[in-house]
Amino acid sequence: MKVIRSIEEMKQSSKFFQEEKKQIGFVPTMGFLHEGHLNLMREAKKENDVVVASIFVNPLQFGPNEDYEKYPRDEQADTRRAEKVGVDVLFIPSVDEMYPNPMLIQMGIKERVDVLCGSSRPGHFDGVLTVLTKLFHVVRPDSAYFGLKDAQQVAVVDALIRDLNFSVNIVGLPTVREEDGLAKSSRNVNLSEQERKEAIWIYKGLQAGRELMLTGETDPDQIIREVTKSIEAHISGEIDYVELLSYPSLKPVTSINQQVILATAVYYKQARLIDNLLLDKNGDIIERFN
Repeated sequence: MKVIRSIEEMKQSSKFFQEEKKQIGFVPTMGFLHEGHLNLMREAKKENDVVVASIFVNPLQFGPNEDYEKYPRDEQADTRRAEKVGVDVLFIPSVDEMYPNPMLIQMGIKERVDVLCGSSRPGHFDGVLTVLTKLFHVVRPDSAYFGLKDAQQVAVVDALIRDLNFSVNIVGLPTVREEDGLAKSSRNVNLSEQERKEAIWIYKGLQAGRELMLTGETDPDQIIREVTKSIEAHISGEIDYVELLSYPSLKPVTSINQQVILATAVYYKQARLIDNLLLDKNGDIIERFN
């Protein structure tokens, strides 16, 4: 596995792969790799000739009161893990490499961001759009792989690719979970022992909402109430939101007759956890988005 830290070297490597007619699969991450990230890399390995993964904690997507400095980092362990699953190139640029000067171009998105996590994180997805636009230009991937745990990000990237005509195929893959159902996240290490025990009810609450859909319930308000009641009864954290929206347009629905996302976020003392289920109109789980 080759480790690259400069944009110019990464561009040259990507150019070489393309000249050799190699298909590039790309997995952008912020590091502190867990099984969710590694699963994306394995899938990219199956479907492409070359796998490029990036590790970059992007300051533009963190708000002033968010956890940029606290975000966990372990480059040595990440390098070992990426190499073990078959990553060919690991791109690890510094902040100065990615943003040598203040950005003169400001990116933004008009829809898909005023709900879910975007409603309480103004500017977050502007930062996501900016860094992914830069990374897509540098890496020039054929396909880019994302976990559906952050399904709003997948919806935003879908809009970016469609609106700006990127020649990139977006692949959204299922959330990878712990044995008890908790969605794997780099932020789980910040939970106390008690918080970790009760956090399984985030997923259980979503499942309670899905069960209502499977019995034929089509009223979003009823499903949201059931999820909220189930989670609140078992956790000490604070619910940020429970929402049910069309997907990937992320619009409110009055009745469930299309593909939807049922999503929630919960605040704990040192972590904010998100989870969701991507469902068809009958309540069956959608395993892959592209």
